[in-house]
Amino acid sequence: MTRASAPSLPLRPSRRTVLAAAVATAAAGTVPAAGPATAAPARPAQANGLVGNHAWTSYADWRGGTAQGTRAVPGVRPGLVLDTPAGTTDYTDPHTQQTAAWEYATWTSPVHRLAVPATEAIASWNAHTPAGTWLQIELRGTYSDGTQTPWYVMGRWAAGDEDIRRTSVDDQSDGRSSVWTDTFAVDDPASGLRLAACLLRLTLYRRPGTTLTPTVWRLGVMGSDVPDRFTVPASTPGPARELDVPRYSQEIHAGQYPEYDNGGEAWCSPTSSQMIIEYWGRRPTAEQLSWVDPSYADPQVCHAARSTYDYQYAGCGNWPFNAAYAATYQDLQGVVTRLGSLSDLERLVDAGIPAITSQSFLKTELTGAGYGTAGHLMTVIGFTDGGDVIANDPASPSDAAVRRVYQRREWENIWLRTKRYNASGNVVSGTGGVCYLYFPARPTARQRRALAAVGIAC
Repeated sequence: MTRASAPSLPLRPSRRTVLAAAVATAAAGTVPAAGPATAAPARPAQANGLVGNHAWTSYADWRGGTAQGTRAVPGVRPGLVLDTPAGTTDYTDPHTQQTAAWEYATWTSPVHRLAVPATEAIASWNAHTPAGTWLQIELRGTYSDGTQTPWYVMGRWAAGDEDIRRTSVDDQSDGRSSVWTDTFAVDDPASGLRLAACLLRLTLYRRPGTTLTPTVWRLGVMGSDVPDRFTVPASTPGPARELDVPRYSQEIHAGQYPEYDNGGEAWCSPTSSQMIIEYWGRRPTAEQLSWVDPSYADPQVCHAARSTYDYQYAGCGNWPFNAAYAATYQDLQGVVTRLGSLSDLERLVDAGIPAITSQSFLKTELTGAGYGTAGHLMTVIGFTDGGDVIANDPASPSDAAVRRVYQRREWENIWLRTKRYNASGNVVSGTGGVCYLYFPARPTARQRRALAAVGIAC
């Protein structure tokens, strides 16, 4: 089974490919607005000039925004919490139709001027949401002509699914830009219109009358302007290294828990996430896994699918939801970004950081895969002496078969391109180098340098 790319509306093209795609066959809550925010200097863009990242992570960062009822907390890992509620609001969950009252408080970032005026932007966040709490992330942008977007909801999120159903929000557009699940996109990039600046707003919710609070450790935005391209330049192979990353197959979960995107055949994203989470030595507890049928192998993959499921998208491949899931584990960070080349991946792997990449391809375009897909996530764990890609491919018949070696040139092109031909000969979108990066809250100096080299501040 495969899912089509995100639908395109007239004059609203998006390079956003499917988020939670399964393998194809071989043939194929409003709250009052926060007060005004002040400008802050941008951090360095990624070296390729096509992508810029910015994140708020420090105590000074959290004190620098506009707070209505939130408070910055210092410490080894500074964060933002709900202190004194700004008010109470009712929220009707669109997926359960249940209405409940919630206390809320808000934090609005300073204006961030994008280092790369962008055609697309993706927010990501790292947070703890104990039972009885949740949060909403919004983005408001300033276009290159000086006009503003509306406030766009980039996600309503909780680690669990008992209080609300985590969800993206459809049908958000001002006629010039739109939100496709988790991605802000300028509708007509050829017009020259770009997102020049933005600010993000967090709204933290809790059950009325309690002292519960979410804690947000990281909030970031990635803006990109990757040109339309069917092919990309070849890079020069770098150092060979292979990381010891656990191997999990999504295919052995076929038919399990179909309420989460029809079961394991569509779980490439959470399966990949779980591999890297466990590479860093984290695992769900026995209590967290107690709901999974004990006869199922690798129950943590089922848990990852449930924990990343987007009830509006009806899939487990919402990119920021996967990064946020990874960061629910102790002292892990998760970021969604774009990289510019396989050299970027080699730099990360050489520092001990594997990556999850998103790509789409025909069966004939990736030798040895044995399938084609409209969108698929894999874990890059290393490179051979000749520069070929060593990937843990969850679209494998067993855990033992997950490790694959794919030809460098083929891989590089299917991952970095933004345009491709599908099995019907039609032009559709590619991801343009999208990847998830999970790494420790306190990375080593070498890891920090590698992350900084690809535009990630930590």
